[in-house]
Amino acid sequence: MEKIINYDTLRNFAYSNDRLIKGQIRGIVLYFAGLGNATMYDKDPGDALEYAEDGIIFVRPYCNPWAWMNRQAVAYTDEIVAVLCEKYGLGDEVKIVSTGGSMGGLSALVYCAYAKITPCACVVNCPVCDLPYHFTERPDLPRTLYSAFGEYEGDLQSAMQSCSPLHLVDQMPDIPYTVFHCTGDKSVAIDRHSEPFVREMKKAHNIQFNVVPLRGHTDLSAKAKLEYGAAILAQFK
Repeated sequence: MEKIINYDTLRNFAYSNDRLIKGQIRGIVLYFAGLGNATMYDKDPGDALEYAEDGIIFVRPYCNPWAWMNRQAVAYTDEIVAVLCEKYGLGDEVKIVSTGGSMGGLSALVYCAYAKITPCACVVNCPVCDLPYHFTERPDLPRTLYSAFGEYEGDLQSAMQSCSPLHLVDQMPDIPYTVFHCTGDKSVAIDRHSEPFVREMKKAHNIQFNVVPLRGHTDLSAKAKLEYGAAILAQFK
């Protein structure tokens, strides 16, 4: 199918703060949303204003809310990145930081493995890391995963593994990773997701693990939120 996203139609397919930036563009922050989030912005969120002041394009691709960074979501995000790179003359060396929480955290990690322009870093919050296990973790999840991968060739288990960070450790690019996870997370268990993922990643990758005590799913403390933002901005210094 022909690609239909261009700069004139971009706002139908993603939020971007690029029009707020004055001066030189320093890079791109991609933010991937959690499961079921279909929000479209008609106003600029606070983070977007702050990034614009730093010369950073903040982009939220409006991927399918049940996408789980499947093949279509990767291609969709690549298309959005390509539109912005063409508009602003950004080459393959452009700095891109991949971010998100929960399904968005998985998406940020998986996108690093498959993106046409490999991100320079990844910062995630309470990410789903073992997707086949997550299928069994809550009753609301099987329908979403079957929706995302049901048309893949082969079996569903293999399809989910192809977009499961824990099963992609050997394919993850050599970039810095920062993982935050809350110990009180009842939706994405830290001991089944971030802990085993970080343990495997440490064997060959630069990864920092920030455990946030006594907080629920993606509910970072004020201190952790500052550290999360700082981990992203550090990539543009």
